[in-house]
Amino acid sequence: MLLRPPGVYRAESDSQMLIDIMRRGRFAAGRDVLDIGTGSGALAVAAARSGAASVTAVDLSLRSVVATWLNSRLHGAPVTVHRGDLFTPVAGRRFGLVVANPPYVPAPTETLPRHRKARCWDAGPDGRALLDRICAGVSDVLAPDGDVLLVHSAVCDTALTLDALTRVGLTAQVLDRATVPFGPVMRGRAALLESRGLIRPGQRFEELVVVGACRA
Repeated sequence: MLLRPPGVYRAESDSQMLIDIMRRGRFAAGRDVLDIGTGSGALAVAAARSGAASVTAVDLSLRSVVATWLNSRLHGAPVTVHRGDLFTPVAGRRFGLVVANPPYVPAPTETLPRHRKARCWDAGPDGRALLDRICAGVSDVLAPDGDVLLVHSAVCDTALTLDALTRVGLTAQVLDRATVPFGPVMRGRAALLESRGLIRPGQRFEELVVVGACRA
């Protein structure tokens, strides 16, 4: 159970998929872990409870920073929380594991909301506004033997994620997949997604993927 103030992302099946992979593969054990776009701190708390040597969480939202700090203390999971834009607060540091469940829902416009609940999921016209930035910058904070775990919808094009990670010198693959019905936000945007060719006519489900990457 995690505290979730209004405007903070509720950890759902996508977060749980990543947590399950992290636990099964013992990716966090003994490592310094970085959680980018932490939200309520679900991934950060799970990493701490999976034996991480240290956990650092980052989010641009002040509410998310406060929620993560409170949830980590309530669960006895030591987490250092920073407010800032993606990797900026940890520039110069290296981590054995980087995890992220960023916003990935295609939105009507390129403008990313800062002060509305939609900031938890809006990610530009193709859903990749944050994903592409994470893929481009993650190698700068990854230890030589480090791993990356990302989760997102295949609506955003899984192949683009694999290619983006490959371009920065990482070997990437899909570690898990799950097909789930559209949630309320995706259902509300189904017509928009169809018009952009991101889903088939009448499609009301999506495939969630956990992508893993490491140094080539």
